[in-house]
Amino acid sequence: MKEYALYTDKIRKYAEKMSLEDAVERAICECIEEGILEEFLKKHRAEAKAMSIFEYDQEKHLRMEREEAWEEGRREGEENTKRIFKLSLMGKTSKEIAEVCGIPEEKVKQILE
Repeated sequence: MKEYALYTDKIRKYAEKMSLEDAVERAICECIEEGILEEFLKKHRAEAKAMSIFEYDQEKHLRMEREEAWEEGRREGEENTKRIFKLSLMGKTSKEIAEVCGIPEEKVKQILE
């Protein structure tokens, strides 16, 4: 497991400076030279390369999805807060605002404090 972690760390490091395919190839070469997963990489080089590229792309995709979801949640929170203040300025009670916005009255009170 430690050797696999070293291998994936090399890929991440090189992927910052070069294409993913080149980064994986360089990591494989270095690992073989350094005796890290040496036998496995020699026997299964093509499969290891293809799987590493797939896993790295999938990890990158999932990270981007999480970042987008977080940003969307932040925007929705800002919009809800603006809406709460606007309703408050219109004279609505915290209970009425909670019903309109579909959130607990305590949350409305916290935002308005």
